[in-house]
Amino acid sequence: MNSLAALADPTRRGLVELLAAGEQAAGELADRFPVSRPAISRHLRVLREAGLVRARTDGKRRLYALDPRPLRELDDWLEPYRDLWAQRLDALDTEIARGRRARASGEPT
Repeated sequence: MNSLAALADPTRRGLVELLAAGEQAAGELADRFPVSRPAISRHLRVLREAGLVRARTDGKRRLYALDPRPLRELDDWLEPYRDLWAQRLDALDTEIARGRRARASGEPT
């Protein structure tokens, strides 16, 4: 569950979103955030240690890519909770539809 802790930070979630589109250089990633390059480097290190990203060197550049395996593990862990939320959202949808029907027919809500 290191991936869950790593994704708790909004900057790291943003980095993961960018890397989902494909491999990118650390500098390119840093340019997209209002924090310093060293801060982005620390965020990338946390993601790398959690197994969410891989890094490789290409000349003077350090390239990062998303490793989806920990996300799949997290998705598997969350699976039992999806049914719980789906049931609750279905019930909410039913109540909203009832309220709309009542308003349309002039019934008090």
